[in-house]
Amino acid sequence: MKCFCLYILICLCAHSASAQQRHSDAIDDVLEHTPMASVLILKACGLESRSESWEQLGFSAGVAYGIAGGTTLILKHVIRKERPDHSDNYSFPSGHATFAFAGAHTLHKEFGHYSPWVSIAGYGVATFVAVDRVAKDRHRWYDVATGAAIGVMGTELSYYLSGKVFKTDKLSVAVAPGSLDLSIRF
Repeated sequence: MKCFCLYILICLCAHSASAQQRHSDAIDDVLEHTPMASVLILKACGLESRSESWEQLGFSAGVAYGIAGGTTLILKHVIRKERPDHSDNYSFPSGHATFAFAGAHTLHKEFGHYSPWVSIAGYGVATFVAVDRVAKDRHRWYDVATGAAIGVMGTELSYYLSGKVFKTDKLSVAVAPGSLDLSIRF
């Protein structure tokens, strides 16, 4: 699984490098994936994460990106809001903000227990991406705010699903004739 995650990281870097040749959003194209890349790098370096295994981390991160990215893509094609720079009709919501905040929230959930600075760094990078998208006239403030919300909510949903799939829910209730059992895991 480590090799798979490192392969994904290399693909993201290659995509970002090729994006630099296509348009002037190069820094945003790199930074939007930096928080998620940080999650994979920290896990590969051996830091203890919230996820108990590479499989669980891969599931949580992949589903977070999938849900957030899919929701953003569908909304872009249904709403078709023109960008402030008039380059196309895919302004709402911001995909860069979506991926940046999905990665930042994953970083917070996986490694935020080490230090609040881990979370601050992730959300700081994501906020920079969102602000830069508005400053470059690629989005309006509500495009990036909605993208950020979709990224965070997609990540929350992915961790909920991960808890169900990997049976790591913290609360379970069992009811049987004559008994009620409540179990809380920490």
